[in-house]
Amino acid sequence: MLLIIGAVIVVASVLGGYVLHGGNLMVLWQPTEILIIGGAAVGSFVIANPMHTIKEVGKGVLIQLTGSPYNKSYYMDLLSLMYEVFDKSRKQGVMAIEEDIDNPQESQIFTRYPAIMKSRYLLAFMTDYLRIISSGNMATHELEGMMENEIDSRQHELEEPAHAVNKIADALPGLGIVAAVLGIVITMNFLSEGPEKIGLSVAAALVGTFLGIWMGYGFVGPTSIAMEHSARYELKAYECVKSAIVATVSGQAPQMAIEFGRKALPSDKRPGFQELNDHVRSK
Repeated sequence: MLLIIGAVIVVASVLGGYVLHGGNLMVLWQPTEILIIGGAAVGSFVIANPMHTIKEVGKGVLIQLTGSPYNKSYYMDLLSLMYEVFDKSRKQGVMAIEEDIDNPQESQIFTRYPAIMKSRYLLAFMTDYLRIISSGNMATHELEGMMENEIDSRQHELEEPAHAVNKIADALPGLGIVAAVLGIVITMNFLSEGPEKIGLSVAAALVGTFLGIWMGYGFVGPTSIAMEHSARYELKAYECVKSAIVATVSGQAPQMAIEFGRKALPSDKRPGFQELNDHVRSK
């Protein structure tokens, strides 16, 4: 929603100011310039990135339009899920959670949290380390180091789509110049046809430069930054899981373990202590 609101503000401000200054909107409508810039941008994006990155960019843009799932409600469900797993392990023994973590799709605990079940990478991250805990006596610092290494790797994966989009944003002003140069080349054919024809052709060429800069700095660049923010919110879920699991391995009670996880969350989406406690009890 914010992406749409921001785009409307950008369009209204730029075009509105142009019209108020006496500009003619129809002069800016140059489909061939859009084809040159947009087509070259898409083509260079395809050349530069593997297929999985292209797919992730599509998913990332869709998330910006529909809203990130990593909100306060999601984090509360994540902490509540871990509390239930830790509590069952503490009361019935570590072996009691093996069936839950081996088949989370059939677990009575995990299936109560459909939002978490949709996050397959995070779900695998959580169950893998719960499985390690239940199957061996790994030292706390070794477990924490292993989790940090995986989180670092996941961070690079999550930020890759945003970086790919940002590179296209950086290229768009240059592609706008390409379109403008081609427009000037065409203008050379009109030198004998009078100043009016030449003026319109030069204006069309300059629109190419305008579109490249406008698209790069007004839309594509900000979208890449928004995708980076979404990646950070997802990454915080991993850090939350890591903190809670390390705390429970260190001997903390389930309530204290999820408190360690809660403190790892960003302050703007972090539930309060009592708010989380009420949510856990309601589940």
